[in-house]
Amino acid sequence: MTLRHIANDSVHWFMGELTSRIIAESGIPSDRFHLGKIILQSFKDAPDFILQIDGATGESETYGSALERTVRCATCFKNLGLGHGDVVILMAPNHLDVAIPLYAALYLGIIVAAVDRTLTTNELQQTFSFSKPKAIFCQSDRASDVQLTLNNLNLDAQIISFDKGDYLCSFKDFMANYGDDLPVEEFKCTDFDPEDSPAFLIATSGTTGLPKAAAVTHKNFAIITPYIWARHTEFPTPTRLALIGSPLQWLTAIFNFIISPILRFQRLQTSQNMTQDHAYDLINTYKPTYTIFSPTMMTTLIKPDDRDRCDFTCLEILQLGGSAVPQDLVDELKMISPNTEILNVYGMSELGGVAFHGDNPAPGSCGKPMGCFQYRIINVETMEDIYEPNVPGELWLKGPTVFKEYYNNPEATEETFAEDRWFKTGDMFYRDENWNFFFVERIKLLLKYKSNQISPVEIEAVIRQHPGVLDVAVTGVPDPECGELPVACVVPRPGAEPTADEIKDLVEDSLSDAKQLRGGVIFVDAIPMTASTKVHRRKLKQMALEMPRE
Repeated sequence: MTLRHIANDSVHWFMGELTSRIIAESGIPSDRFHLGKIILQSFKDAPDFILQIDGATGESETYGSALERTVRCATCFKNLGLGHGDVVILMAPNHLDVAIPLYAALYLGIIVAAVDRTLTTNELQQTFSFSKPKAIFCQSDRASDVQLTLNNLNLDAQIISFDKGDYLCSFKDFMANYGDDLPVEEFKCTDFDPEDSPAFLIATSGTTGLPKAAAVTHKNFAIITPYIWARHTEFPTPTRLALIGSPLQWLTAIFNFIISPILRFQRLQTSQNMTQDHAYDLINTYKPTYTIFSPTMMTTLIKPDDRDRCDFTCLEILQLGGSAVPQDLVDELKMISPNTEILNVYGMSELGGVAFHGDNPAPGSCGKPMGCFQYRIINVETMEDIYEPNVPGELWLKGPTVFKEYYNNPEATEETFAEDRWFKTGDMFYRDENWNFFFVERIKLLLKYKSNQISPVEIEAVIRQHPGVLDVAVTGVPDPECGELPVACVVPRPGAEPTADEIKDLVEDSLSDAKQLRGGVIFVDAIPMTASTKVHRRKLKQMALEMPRE
């Protein structure tokens, strides 16, 4: 009989023992939240343990190797004149080198900003303008765009290319030219206040509005990341191998890069793009025991005609997050891999991790409250608290893991915090009588039809009941009289030919008049996705405007 995982304090006991050794040496109580010192100590504790594997090349690296390379990289930063509060940008695939400047920066209090490597020069200019980096690590094919962006902004920053390029300082040369032979045992991390010092700048709102970056501190991450493993009892190594399915600029990758060396489990990443075929190859070859994917990506991976190409049963835990998780997707996954624990997780960049425990949650819910947060549900019209169960409102959170600010953006910071630093998530939730919390919709994504607010998620859930529908995303097109008209972008199941009238009739039979598909139905081969495999809402709306609607 398999014991069900229940939330407990084992991970916090482990973290307490680890950080108490660090504090005993430094004499600084706040070092319990210093990510650099925690990771450095973790590398020293298990030098032969495998830290990371690049599934695209088969290369791997141990803690001992990472210890030597990160310490040398930290001395390079020092010799280059970088220190606490400076910003370095990482815009590269998840090869083995990308983690080295990341950890070295955490040692010194340098802020890490992982940036989407596919951004245009205009988008880079927006990003660089508020982050003001002192060094940029990238691949050689983007170096000219980076230099052009720096020139346009009149910024002076060192460009380091992970691969070799003409007239560029390569990562190998950087380590050789700026490093020294300081013994690892003599290296000391920089002392600073972890509560006030950002560890990462995490991009947000890139597909829905002007980009901004959540400044998430060392203390934020040191508190929240262990909670992801709060339902486990064996530490170190609560799981064997974690598959990282998203690029480094996304929270799901960042918190795994932080916590995997600390809790001592192997990290499987890839320097290739995460396509369906590549995901199958990684899972079949390495048999990861834990991963997190978006519902859209997971729907693609379990297409009926393709799913037999991949053995998902190696996964002990599969987390789904990034957008609303349809219950029928969870049910289908349980049928495909009955012994895998499927969890619907809700997290935000501004929280540094997840907001709820997956502690025997009710079907369809994101879980129950965690000890590091206070929770409120607010009526967005009256701004009064909702105390009754099953009544939706905006989720507000408060606690020590809520981010510090939007970096160099005081207006956006002020707008997102209510009095007494309650963080307004911008997401609609309700809770049931047992304090299971249910995601309803992103407030900004609600469609406005006349005087009605319409949830795309609600319409999508109805359309997914059609046997010929593999996936669906609902958006709106503008209408001068009514505001917005709902449009369904539908991916048919292989071999199926659902009609627009069937989709419209299904919605008509299930939902009120205001929620009908007055904008029409579009049949597409795939739902557009961001690099982190979330639904790309801006491209979706563009498709709805440009493609013929039935």
